[in-house]
Amino acid sequence: MRIGMLADVYKPHISGVTHYISQNKKALEKWRHKVYVFTLGNESFEDDELYVVRSPAIPLSDTGYNLGFRYSRLAQRKLASMDVAHVHHPFISGQLAIRYCRRRNIPVVFTNHTRYDLYAQAYLPMMPGALSESFLQVYMPNFCAACDMVIAPSAGLVKVLRSFGVESLVEVIPNGIDLAPFQTVAEAHARAELGLADRDRVLIYVGRLAPEKNLTFLMRAFVGAQSAVENLHLLLVGDGPEADNLRDRAALAGVSDRVHFLGAVPYETVPGLLKLADAFVTASLTEVHPLSLIEALTAGLPALGIASPGIEDTIIDGANGFLCPNDIAAFTGKLTRLMLDDELRRRFAAGAAASAAQYDVRITAAALLACYERVIEARLRQPARPDLGQQLRDLLT
Repeated sequence: MRIGMLADVYKPHISGVTHYISQNKKALEKWRHKVYVFTLGNESFEDDELYVVRSPAIPLSDTGYNLGFRYSRLAQRKLASMDVAHVHHPFISGQLAIRYCRRRNIPVVFTNHTRYDLYAQAYLPMMPGALSESFLQVYMPNFCAACDMVIAPSAGLVKVLRSFGVESLVEVIPNGIDLAPFQTVAEAHARAELGLADRDRVLIYVGRLAPEKNLTFLMRAFVGAQSAVENLHLLLVGDGPEADNLRDRAALAGVSDRVHFLGAVPYETVPGLLKLADAFVTASLTEVHPLSLIEALTAGLPALGIASPGIEDTIIDGANGFLCPNDIAAFTGKLTRLMLDDELRRRFAAGAAASAAQYDVRITAAALLACYERVIEARLRQPARPDLGQQLRDLLT
């Protein structure tokens, strides 16, 4: 099978979506399928994998994203040979998929990876929430209806899509990872290299340091908990626009020596960092089904998060961690209890490792493959309707 993955951005940009595409690409290629990635910008980047097709685009400041409204002729020719197109961003890549694939009778699958409603509020605070919500309520139902299949990584996200007015059938396929690197870490990253002692209790967060991750909330909870838990430390693995703000907050609270900013690290070092920690923490309310949380559970870390779509689909309260309401006192209390009770952490650690088995990328990629086969079979029964006007415009551009 020839599978096209369409994304607004790919490597070298680091995100949950790029990891998702890369992990599934590797899994599907092991089964002898040919997987292409169609993306925009970074044309001079030297990819370490085959079949990444890039089209010219304009960089959007330092976001890592690029703006482009058409694929190169090479990309168009390659895309025309695909058996299925799998879209991972609905606006630019989504429209390109509809434009190039529908008239060629190539089925389009869309996975919704992002809480676009909450991201819009985080990055466009000058735009009234009602306006961004109204746009999504108009755009998402029509776009999803134009796709042959819609996939949500968690049941919680299905409810979000329904709130936008999406009536299309939505398949739930969890995000998957290669479990092995997180299950079989030879040894933890050396604590001494980070200024940590063996007796220290260590929390870890892995992800982008950005407003939508609710990290100021997490910092407040940590400040409260560390006053009750001796030798409590927090590792922040990742980088982003909130880094300086968080450093300032740590300094003002007098905990700069307890909060360790590790910045962006190579992906292969993450398992060792997780192994040295005692628990994984996140306060994000904008997740869909975070890979970082799945990786932490796979490494056997108890997890603490706020009950919200994506998080509450992954953390099983009282089994592999704690779920809390969006309340600073409740979150701080659960965090303190988790770090004071060694036996509770051991029990949650066992539950974490067991719960992660379902996220083996071989399982989730097999579910994706079954969806591809279904939409291809269904599309073959529906003759294409040539758009002669669009074909003429393509020839002229």
